[in-house]
Amino acid sequence: MRETKPESIRNIVFLSYSGAGKTTLIEALLAATGAVPQMGSVTVGTASMDYEPEEHHRKISLQTSLCQISWGETTLNLLDAPGAPSFYAETRQATHVSDAAVWVVNAAVGVKSEWEKASDYATALALPGLIFVTGLDKERTLFRPALEAVEQALEIKTIPVTIPIGQEAGLEGVVDLVSGEAYRYPADASGKRQKCEVPAALKEEVAAARKALVECVAEADDKLLNTYLGEGTLSPEELMQGLKLGTAARKFFPAVCGSGLKNLGTVELLNAMVSLLPSPVDRAAVRPVEATVNGQRTTAVSPSVSAPFTGYVFKTIIDPFMGHMNYVRVYSGSLATDAGFLNASRGVKERGGKLFHAIGKKYQQVDTAVAGDIVAIPKLKDTQTGDTLAAENSAVIIPKPPLMRPLMSFALEPKSKADIEKVSLGLHKLVEEDPSLEFQRNNETHEMILSAMSQLHVDVTFEKLRRKYGIEVNVHTPKVPYKETVRKTATAQGKYKKQTGGHGQYGDAWLKIEPLKRGGGFEFVDEIVGGAIPRNFIPAVEKGVVDAMHEGILAGFPVVDVRVTLYDGSYHDVDSSEMAFKIAGSMGFKKAVEQATAVLLEPIMLVEVNTPDDFMGAVIGDLNSRRGRIQDTVPKGHGTIIKATVPLVEMLKYQASLNSLTGGRATYSMDFMTYEEVPRELATKIIEEHKAARGAVAAS
Repeated sequence: MRETKPESIRNIVFLSYSGAGKTTLIEALLAATGAVPQMGSVTVGTASMDYEPEEHHRKISLQTSLCQISWGETTLNLLDAPGAPSFYAETRQATHVSDAAVWVVNAAVGVKSEWEKASDYATALALPGLIFVTGLDKERTLFRPALEAVEQALEIKTIPVTIPIGQEAGLEGVVDLVSGEAYRYPADASGKRQKCEVPAALKEEVAAARKALVECVAEADDKLLNTYLGEGTLSPEELMQGLKLGTAARKFFPAVCGSGLKNLGTVELLNAMVSLLPSPVDRAAVRPVEATVNGQRTTAVSPSVSAPFTGYVFKTIIDPFMGHMNYVRVYSGSLATDAGFLNASRGVKERGGKLFHAIGKKYQQVDTAVAGDIVAIPKLKDTQTGDTLAAENSAVIIPKPPLMRPLMSFALEPKSKADIEKVSLGLHKLVEEDPSLEFQRNNETHEMILSAMSQLHVDVTFEKLRRKYGIEVNVHTPKVPYKETVRKTATAQGKYKKQTGGHGQYGDAWLKIEPLKRGGGFEFVDEIVGGAIPRNFIPAVEKGVVDAMHEGILAGFPVVDVRVTLYDGSYHDVDSSEMAFKIAGSMGFKKAVEQATAVLLEPIMLVEVNTPDDFMGAVIGDLNSRRGRIQDTVPKGHGTIIKATVPLVEMLKYQASLNSLTGGRATYSMDFMTYEEVPRELATKIIEEHKAARGAVAAS
């Protein structure tokens, strides 16, 4: 196996929307390079890159897949990222470790809004890229209109470097505008092109397209512009030089055309990826990776083989046969098989192990990984997605990409009570594979809660839970963690007296309850003087109050934001005990709450909606209908960020409504802000429903 150098590596993420044909295009590249004997099919379920049963069932990518292929002397690490917004966290991690992108647009489908988020992050990283227009073998498809749609959607400038020979069913090849040569592709989807003459009918179009290409490249570089003005043209070598410079600076995005399904135009794409996209060394020269040292100062990570080893874990899978498998982008130095290193993010040493390159789920062992490489490392004990691995004498941390919080939550319970612990174990493993999931036990509602990005995300997760771990669950909307409090001050006596023969029970406590400001929690004040209650019994009174706070008098929700003052009482020398005063404290608290005007509280969320301006009015109207209060609107690009406070109960199914309102183009996030009093009419309904539910449980 030949030695790989950072200069000969390309790390490229393939980005698009769901259904564009991105995975099919990569399957064509695998066949064209000879990495696989024949092209796999997404439709039939034989694709190398979509190998999970859930992907076969839905015919879409649900996770990032890696393939590593060679083209000439260059190693191409291609990351097939999901186009569905539900799995955008995978796409963002893949983009984070890439040096360039290939944007895939299907001329038969057009441009979808789904890739706006991917575009925003790629722009934030100043990621250079190519455009591949696929699907040109389908009816009513044209190359130029497809490029115009891309330019409008991504707000970029494109420049064709190939144009198609034929159209629709008659598509048979491409013309390379840099070299001026034409190629026809066979019908067997092998990707083995044959050189041919430029069709006479195309010569005028080719000449015009090449002139536009030369002018675009010349305008992007002063030296080339002078050459063009002096000689009236640029040589193929000068064109390639200018294309590479302009691409790296994102002055334009070279566009290649063809058909992934017919494996047509793929050789030109391979050549463009090698010639025009940056190596890890090129990328670091323009945009160095900044890592933190000791959580403070930053340092640039050098893409040199001689530098200390640094790597970033961007993906974790749990394979039934190989166990945990961490995918690592090596940023500096080199890593040999079985070499130990430090997990700098967690401060623990890892023993290391074998190193693998991958094509989908097929792994090939390698001896060494160098700066710029991507390898899979199995069986690391303490390493997870987002961790930085480093040489022990050079512990730096590479920042993680920001990920959106999950938007939909579901309460779940196993269909078999015997599977409770298995559910927790299985979901924790799935969360380790997919950090955009969150799983927790709610201490207030005693429910297991799974939070995800969408209904599709949840469905896929439960399918994996059933397939991998043999567990089935029942799912329902989670309970809202309501609370209770009081509006005014009140006093009450809690007196517990019981005579049972022999020693009795006696405890007497006078309590004052008063409201605290929202978020004030609980305060217990001891104002006993003169020994009205012995000091050793006072903690028992507090414990009785705290126990009573677990279930309020309205509907059994916890009581919060109150101050309870113990100011008087009495005791019996023989019959008083800690238990008696604990019961007295509980009784006194409940009586005081009854007189202090108990009210119901609901969680209020701070919501931010990022919407295109076209839908701003509809989104604001919808938030108002959910009892939301608009706090601010902030322009951002061609959209607006709407900030509002909204009750949690009104947001439980917001994702579907927002998608319907905006055609899936708006996104939102929310975080807990505070608790507020529930309006009286709603509170009455909620209290009645919960009392009925508790009664039904008691009756059963």
